Amino acid sequence: MINEYTLMSLISAVFAMSLFSSTEKNDASAKANTYVLVHGAWQAPYVWDAVRDDLEKKGQKVIIVELPGHGKDQTPTHTLSLDVYRDKVIESMSGVEGKVILVGHSMGGMVITHVAENAPGKISKLVYVGAFLPASGQALTDLAYSDPDSKLGPNLVPSADQLTLDVKKEQLTSLFINDGTEAVKNLVVTNYRAEPAIPFTNKVTLTKENFGAVDKVYIKTLQDVVISPGLQGRMIAAAGIKTVLEVNTSHSPFLAQPHKLSELLLKVAK
Repeated sequence: MINEYTLMSLISAVFAMSLFSSTEKNDASAKANTYVLVHGAWQAPYVWDAVRDDLEKKGQKVIIVELPGHGKDQTPTHTLSLDVYRDKVIESMSGVEGKVILVGHSMGGMVITHVAENAPGKISKLVYVGAFLPASGQALTDLAYSDPDSKLGPNLVPSADQLTLDVKKEQLTSLFINDGTEAVKNLVVTNYRAEPAIPFTNKVTLTKENFGAVDKVYIKTLQDVVISPGLQGRMIAAAGIKTVLEVNTSHSPFLAQPHKLSELLLKVAK
């Protein structure tokens, strides 16, 4: 038979284990962030797959946004704008309880900037990964034209109606993923689509009260020939960003070194 002392000891042990388990669950829950990942031009959600897998294995929540006119989305090109992209991201964030870590790559930097101006209270951190980072009144084209070290411009081919831009096929992988495996390069070629042109010319209007109030981080892509490290540095300085990390890759770190980029994104959340 179990005496009174032994019974009380068992009850105490079970209670302690339950309390520890509850605390452990709360700690895990407290560490879980929601990352909203926004791809860049000539790309689609697939580019984030490996990063998403890494983050989810670490207990994080991930939403990958498919911008209209990209991936499988067939929104008519002439209807697209930076506002349309912004609204898609805000819609993707709307179902999340609490704030998100909003990450944008390349042209996606324009998008997350526009989102932050319109929904600053929904964002805990704004993370630019080799991305355009405009000042108020600037469009992507303003920044791109100011980058003499970029090799992208001479390799662009506008459509006859000026609604899309193509990248010369023979230069596609050397520009975007020169340091990737053959499998990754083939993935980029297979998923390639011409890029909607109108959003490139849309300017953002930013305020200190909204965009200026959001905490920002920049992850520089050191071998980038699309948005050169020089332009990245100038945009960082103009925006006054203090937290700057680096990844030694081409323009597509999520394909070249996805695990390294995942580590940096986890570091950003701490």
